[in-house]
Amino acid sequence: MTNQWIDITQPLNQHIAEWPGDTPFSYEVAVSKEQSGSVNIGKLTMSTHIGTHTDAPFHYDNDGLRILELPVDLYIGKACLVDVTGVSCVTRADLEPLDFGGAERLLLKTGSHPTPTKFPQSFTVIGEDVGPLLKERGIRLIGVDTPSVDPETSKELLGHHSLYRNDVIIIENLVLHSLEVGHYELIALPLALEEADGSPVRAVVRRLES
Repeated sequence: MTNQWIDITQPLNQHIAEWPGDTPFSYEVAVSKEQSGSVNIGKLTMSTHIGTHTDAPFHYDNDGLRILELPVDLYIGKACLVDVTGVSCVTRADLEPLDFGGAERLLLKTGSHPTPTKFPQSFTVIGEDVGPLLKERGIRLIGVDTPSVDPETSKELLGHHSLYRNDVIIIENLVLHSLEVGHYELIALPLALEEADGSPVRAVVRRLES
């Protein structure tokens, strides 16, 4: 790969799987060109946590920051991609030996969510001891290829809260299967949703020369 931008976003369409019980994605042409005489106008219905998205701290803390209160530079810059395929719960011990190369963003390739159209029965999660390590290493954002950093049935959300306590923001449902381990430039900007607990992102990367 030579400076080629790679889209690592799940396409939003009628077939994408939502979190169990959450609002499914829907798009329709609410007003057609024939009706308006000039343009087609689309209508979206969706959860803020469907497809590739970022969590604002308000998602799991009533006093947490909303999307528009998060610094935009979190979502732009150098990212380190590591492969933790086969690990059911990523812990400090899994990540501590790795050199993140000064990156402030960490992408975890787990391979545990192979198809966006089917919600996985199980997927790799993040241990409570990961947050402190990431803060020590200067990581401000973590991106995963799973629907959550915590198990589907979790109410305590230990992974979310550990990352939050250590000033690490989360992106979920990235598409990382085609990427090799290494360093990338990441752009994954959320929408400017002033009061929102989360937002879809359009995430792209390009390989940095080592």
